[in-house]
Amino acid sequence: MNREIFLCAINNILSGTCKEDCKFCTQSVRYHADIERYNYKSIETIVDEAKVAKANGALGYCLVTAGKGLDDKKVDFVSRTAKAIKKEVKGLNLIACNGTATIEQLKFLKVSGVDSYNHNLETSKEYYKSICTTHSWEERYQTCLNVKEAGLQLCSGGIWGMGESEEDRDSLIKAIVSLNPESVPLNFYIPNSALPIKGRNISKEKALEIIKKARELLGEDRLLMVAGGRELIFGGSEKEMFDAGVNSIVIGNYLTTKGDEPLKDITMIENINYKIATTCNGA
Repeated sequence: MNREIFLCAINNILSGTCKEDCKFCTQSVRYHADIERYNYKSIETIVDEAKVAKANGALGYCLVTAGKGLDDKKVDFVSRTAKAIKKEVKGLNLIACNGTATIEQLKFLKVSGVDSYNHNLETSKEYYKSICTTHSWEERYQTCLNVKEAGLQLCSGGIWGMGESEEDRDSLIKAIVSLNPESVPLNFYIPNSALPIKGRNISKEKALEIIKKARELLGEDRLLMVAGGRELIFGGSEKEMFDAGVNSIVIGNYLTTKGDEPLKDITMIENINYKIATTCNGA
């Protein structure tokens, strides 16, 4: 196992305006969660934030928009933002995370400088209809196939701890592996009083089992990231997480929840004798 840890940062460039009914997501307007909601950030601000992320050691930088998927306005905005970032910030793997997308839209983003596209399956095909009714799991899977067809690197994972069964967890991992993604984010559900899913049904021990299984099935050369919920599940036990097969984390804040300060994470990684990756290596 490569002991280098790849750092990624997230920028929520369009927040809290989604009309879908995903029961795990505070960005849905249906649940009135107490989060910051805003329209498109200025491109200048996003570029400045990308510079900060790079200075903090991030090699992956993800542009996230709320909403079901891409439309002409979003494609244009993400495209212009990608070009501005690539012009001013060198050495970043630029990731777009903008929901369902067609091959044509994805090819346009690729030409604009986007390297990877993140679209998570979230949970198993069987359980998905229990947590979302406004679009299908199959549509999510198809978008992932579209990413591959468009020639972008695929980043696809899910969320664990939303009431799913052990069978659902196995089904999700197998579906992710079937897509052969370059990177896989593992998120652990963060309960919010506004959301229909009230609790989290996963322990640190179960989370470690999921990491080990994902690493075994994915092989050694893929990025396996722990993203949302890391601090809640693995706070103080990060060495166990990395030893189980994780080689990537998100630094800084998440979409609508706070993360640890980047310096704290960097110090933590160094203290347990792992190293911070300094090049993308095509990931």
